[in-house]
Amino acid sequence: MSRSPIDDGRTMGENKLRVLVAKPGLDGHDRGAKVICRALRDAGYEVVYTGLRRTPEEIVSAAIQEDVDVIGLSILSGAHNVLFPKILDLLKDQDAGDITVIAGGIIPEKDIPGLKEAGIGEIFLPGTSTKDIVEWIEANVRNI
Repeated sequence: MSRSPIDDGRTMGENKLRVLVAKPGLDGHDRGAKVICRALRDAGYEVVYTGLRRTPEEIVSAAIQEDVDVIGLSILSGAHNVLFPKILDLLKDQDAGDITVIAGGIIPEKDIPGLKEAGIGEIFLPGTSTKDIVEWIEANVRNI
C-alpha cells in the first residue's frame, strides 16, 4: 500500500498503524473505549472497535483478520488477571505474539507488574491523557 505525500496519518513503514480496541469479558460500559478510539483516529491511526463483551478468542481472531499492530484492551470488571493472559496466550498460539497489547481501565496497581511480566506492553489507568497513550504507541510500536 503506497501512501500519498499529503497523508499525515501515523505510520509504521509505509502503512497506517492499525489498532484494535476491545472490551473483553462482561463489561457493560464502553464510554472510555470510545474516547480512546476517537483519540487514536484523530492521531491518524486506523481503528477497529470490537464492541462490548468479547471473548479472548473473538478478540484474537479479529486482531489477526484485521492485521492490526496494536490491541488495546479496556476493562472495568476486575477479570484482567484471567482475560489478559488468555489473550496473550492465544496470540502466541496463533503466531501473532508480535502484536503489541496495551490495556486500560480499572486495574489495581498491585496487578500491574504481573500483567506486564505476562506481556502487556503498557497499562493506562483512569485519568491518563489520550495524548500520553498516543505518545506511548509512537515511542514503542515499531515496524518489525
